[in-house]
Amino acid sequence: INFLVVRLKRIYHNSGNMEIDARDFLNSPPVKTVRFGGSVADTLAKHKQGDSSDYELLKHQLADPDIRDAQIINWLQEFRNSVTQLTKDHEQLIYTILRLPWVGRSPAVVEEYMAFLGNLVSAQTVYLCACLRMVVSHFTPKRVTICEAGVDISDSDDEDENLPRNFDQCHQALQLITRYVPSTSRFLMPILHENFPFIQKSSRTLECYVHNVLRVTVYMPSIRRDVLELIIGKMLKLDVSASRSDIEEAEENAVQNQRAEEPTEEGLFDMDEDMSADGPCRTTVMAHPVADRLDTLMAVLMAYIKDFCHVNGSLSVERTKDLYRDLLSVFDKLILPTHASCHVQYTLFYLCSFRMSPVCIVFPVSQALAEAFLDHLWKILQSPSQPAVLRQAAAGYLGSFLARAKFIPVLTVRGCLDLLISWTHRYIDSQDSSGRQACCDISLHGPFYTACQAIFYTLIFRHRAMLEGNMKKGLEYLQSLNLERLVMCQLNPLKVCLPAVTSMFAAITRTYQVVFCYTIIERNNRHVLPVVRSSAGGDSVTTNTNPLDSFFPFDPYLLRRSGHLIEPLYQVWEELSDAEQLPTKTGQQDEDDFLCGETPQTEGIVGMTPSSYDSSLRSPSGMGSPPIGFQRP
Repeated sequence: INFLVVRLKRIYHNSGNMEIDARDFLNSPPVKTVRFGGSVADTLAKHKQGDSSDYELLKHQLADPDIRDAQIINWLQEFRNSVTQLTKDHEQLIYTILRLPWVGRSPAVVEEYMAFLGNLVSAQTVYLCACLRMVVSHFTPKRVTICEAGVDISDSDDEDENLPRNFDQCHQALQLITRYVPSTSRFLMPILHENFPFIQKSSRTLECYVHNVLRVTVYMPSIRRDVLELIIGKMLKLDVSASRSDIEEAEENAVQNQRAEEPTEEGLFDMDEDMSADGPCRTTVMAHPVADRLDTLMAVLMAYIKDFCHVNGSLSVERTKDLYRDLLSVFDKLILPTHASCHVQYTLFYLCSFRMSPVCIVFPVSQALAEAFLDHLWKILQSPSQPAVLRQAAAGYLGSFLARAKFIPVLTVRGCLDLLISWTHRYIDSQDSSGRQACCDISLHGPFYTACQAIFYTLIFRHRAMLEGNMKKGLEYLQSLNLERLVMCQLNPLKVCLPAVTSMFAAITRTYQVVFCYTIIERNNRHVLPVVRSSAGGDSVTTNTNPLDSFFPFDPYLLRRSGHLIEPLYQVWEELSDAEQLPTKTGQQDEDDFLCGETPQTEGIVGMTPSSYDSSLRSPSGMGSPPIGFQRP
């Protein structure tokens, strides 16, 4: 009642302060055209003297959801003139102003609002973080809820066609604030962390936020590494939550369900005509919801990597090197220590594949980046100061990268094999000279065994390339590696490495008479393999066929949207020729990855890290809107 009385008094006694917006009188419903209360300066002065009636009325009018453009402009102009008076005592009023719906309004409103932000942060830096939070809150589409009969029937992302323009305005505001407060980047990163959407949000929400956060790094390069660390950390949570086996199972079930739903009679409907030209292609949407969100984010991140490294269509060497250093830092901190991630590591795989035109450089940039990455992994593997678990992970990355990256030349593969072989031989020498009886102990010799497995795995995939062109020289090189000493040493790596790897390695080396492994394999098979009791209790035991807890980080890429970028760079598994076939059925493989035919069982293993093969374990640019192709291929 008191509020209504105040409003009536203002209508009759302060008519000089009223602003009438010209509208057709006959329009229905009536449009609000009246502003109540005195000027901002007078209202602030009265509030300072203890009279808060106009002050509360001012906040109420600013919070009106139907506030019009002319009203917003008028208020903001007055606030700009009184910005020095808007101290910490007026915190609630400032927060009300920051909630004004300015994004997407007329150009006049946007221009006036940005001018107000610039004046506010320069005169009252205490409100800097509040302004940053307001801008970052617009990095995702607003959500809409459709309510019918008191029931919410929709809670979907608002696919506003003006999203690109709205995002542009947000970044203009951030750049403006940065010009007035150069130290903005120090305060922005915690806010980007706080506002990152929950990973269970929709793909579109995550896509928009990640796109906008990456876009910030274009004009704030000092936070690029921190932003990449933030995004990749979130993506790793999605990655380890969607195991390879779960994704494959979901895709298989989706295919079976789709087949079951197909019409049994032909000619009744033309399905091609029913598909909308601009609608999402069903074959590019992942059946696994977590994998689908990860796929969207991988597409955004790879698009950023490509756009950042290329200027006017040409690869920029310096920009590429800068991004490589930042990604490598994130790799060391987050990706390398994360066991069994399936896809996030492909960001470095993709970056290392970039090539510069031969007329511009003597050797491809991809070769330089790939060699730098391999050298980095090699230094981790052979460094005794590094934890054993990281050294073993580095060996897994080393072997998998050499085996799967098409863009790595044979000469580089041979150079890496020379380093690995030389290191393993020196390791055997150190054990022989120690005077102690060497034994097969993973806890003591884990890096050695993973290095051996990296050698075997690389030779399995790249032996044909080494033998092509000049078979004689290729065989001479393989024989020079002295693989016989490696497999016959007392440390017995064939007993520890994955059975699928040792079997395939034995078949290939037997074919070319490089080394004969079957006698050792048969002897190992006669010995009882390590067993443990099942964690479920009872008398059952489980054979540990993956004692190294091995995983190959560049196993086949399963995500569909972003997968088209990886496919031309990726070395798929090629079936062995008749001469190279295994003498037993264990060598018959029918999928891309030969490891798929033999899944190591690790359930129930006590005191070991969860294996990448155990599906029962879980772990937690410059355009405006993200390109629509990433969210709806």
